[in-house]
Amino acid sequence: MKRILLTGGGTAGHVTPNIALLPHLKEAGFDISYIGSYQGMEKELIEAQGIPYYGISSGKLRRYFDPKNFSDPFKVVKGLGQAIHLIHKLKPNVVFSKGGFVSVPVVLAAKFCHVPAIIHESDITPGLANKIAIPCATKVCCNFPETMKYLPADKAVLTGSPIRRELLRGDASVARDLCGFDESRPVLFIIGGSSGSVVINRVVREALPTLLEHFQVAHMCGKGNLEPSLAPTKGYRQFEYIGRELNDIFAMSDLVVSRAGANSICELQALHKPNLLIPLSAAASRGDQILNASSFEKQGFSKVLLEENLNEKSLIEAVEELYKDRDRYIRAMKESRSLDSIDMIVELLEKVAKK
Repeated sequence: MKRILLTGGGTAGHVTPNIALLPHLKEAGFDISYIGSYQGMEKELIEAQGIPYYGISSGKLRRYFDPKNFSDPFKVVKGLGQAIHLIHKLKPNVVFSKGGFVSVPVVLAAKFCHVPAIIHESDITPGLANKIAIPCATKVCCNFPETMKYLPADKAVLTGSPIRRELLRGDASVARDLCGFDESRPVLFIIGGSSGSVVINRVVREALPTLLEHFQVAHMCGKGNLEPSLAPTKGYRQFEYIGRELNDIFAMSDLVVSRAGANSICELQALHKPNLLIPLSAAASRGDQILNASSFEKQGFSKVLLEENLNEKSLIEAVEELYKDRDRYIRAMKESRSLDSIDMIVELLEKVAKK
């Protein structure tokens, strides 16, 4: 039996593409194991899929000063030793990494153990974890054509991002029952990322009275970010996190307001959902979401509102403009050329595993 070791974690964007691959890897005859951090969100998500999960020590690699920069390298070294031990134990034919800091010791360990590793970069420019991993990788899959120039020519493969196909099979009526919505007004779905966004949550709640005049609002606001005083509000339903219900809520939604994580926006494109992107600001990130959003805006898939311009008035205006022009955005997404990402990646993994 072919054995594959998956890794990636820290945010949902480093896990959900791996989950999208699972049924297809099983169909291809792979025995699957997963390495993540001890208690990262990936642990719960992967164990729910019935996949053997192994936690290792991981440290965050930072571009800025932090006292933890002195201790975290030791965690990475410890994780490297643990990953080498697990690779000797599990004997994978190939490793597939979706990124995140926990993936670094796993890819380094694969190189040490002479196991081929394929990594996937979702954003336009590689993040720090993948920059470290690229020299140890056999191939580097990427999501955007613009990314190819940042990768070694002999390793780069344009595949797009794996999308969970069950997202395309949602039931809008199930979501309406869940949210207590009806068909009298369109539905606006707001996603602040898997951990939520304090800024977006605040502005959405300030704008809520006006938004509810025209829309029903489903709001994923992140763990610990519910506002109890708004619970009785008719036409508004808030969630800390949305799991299996996500397919149905997407099916119900007419517009989506979202951060601009690469996997999230690729899901919106696949679903042909008119969307307003509010990328994480350059002050709070390396600017990858701004580049992702700019690319989708240029292709006509998304409307963009920068976080520094976000306020009650600008959000209301942007949502109203998006709804007015929704058919134009839907048409652009439907006419775009989509890559068969899952089949391309599984085929590549099979090819490398045989070698």
